[in-house]
Amino acid sequence: MDSSIILLPSSTTRISYTLKYNNPLINTGFLDLVLDGKLEENIWEARTFCLEEEVEALLEMGLGKGSNYENTLVVSKKGIINNKLRVEDEFVKHKVIDLLGDLYLVGPIKAYVIALRSGHSLNIKLIQRLRLYEEKSSSGGIRAYSFYFPEKEILSAEEIMKILPHRYPFLLVDRIIYLEKGKKAVGIKNVTINDYFFQGHFPSRPVMPGVLIIEAMAQVGGILMLADEKNKGKLAYFMAANNVKFRRTVEPGDRLVIEVTAGRIKSRTGVVYTKAFVDEKLAAQGELIFTLVES
Repeated sequence: MDSSIILLPSSTTRISYTLKYNNPLINTGFLDLVLDGKLEENIWEARTFCLEEEVEALLEMGLGKGSNYENTLVVSKKGIINNKLRVEDEFVKHKVIDLLGDLYLVGPIKAYVIALRSGHSLNIKLIQRLRLYEEKSSSGGIRAYSFYFPEKEILSAEEIMKILPHRYPFLLVDRIIYLEKGKKAVGIKNVTINDYFFQGHFPSRPVMPGVLIIEAMAQVGGILMLADEKNKGKLAYFMAANNVKFRRTVEPGDRLVIEVTAGRIKSRTGVVYTKAFVDEKLAAQGELIFTLVES
């Protein structure tokens, strides 16, 4: 018989488990459980079980060394050997306990879990997929490099690298000259002919690419959000750039001063308004949108 397990988005943790065995005593069982901080009464009393014909193979594999007929339900075709059920639906309840234990290997989750005859091997495959998804998701966002929450207005490059994960050649903020947590940040990018992008943009007429000006503004915005302790452990994903305008070129020798002001900052999303200046003249501006998620 086939087995399966799927996860669906949910605001709570819910498990719907269907058990099916080719045994007249175990047969079919179903449990629908919503976890709201409490376990269903007596589910914790459900003990592990196996079929009588499985015992020898399990022992040969080195499993079940502490098992006996009191703490394990050994089921034959005639009934439970030297024991009896403690609670109603004990078989399916134990399967749900197994599933919960396996899922907690990746930490508490909120999802609707629908499982059909799943056991440890299938549960572990799901966990591996969840971990892979988590790695791919986190690699696309800006995670605070460490839990560093500055208590001053001016940040050096070394302090910036405690907040942002970016490194050469993609760290585009040299210094923060003003930081008001949750409200405003001002950063500096000193543009030099040694910047790597000038090798191809353009050899005969070096101009800082507009997309990198936006990236520099986004990095200052990331510092503004991730320097706030209330966003500890979160990832910032750059979602969109609206109303972006470039007013003048940025060239080697320019000092790009980037001002970022917080707009609507919620628990999951943030909007910042950015302006970049050279010699006090507006070079670029735009509205950047981030999403904040738990890492």
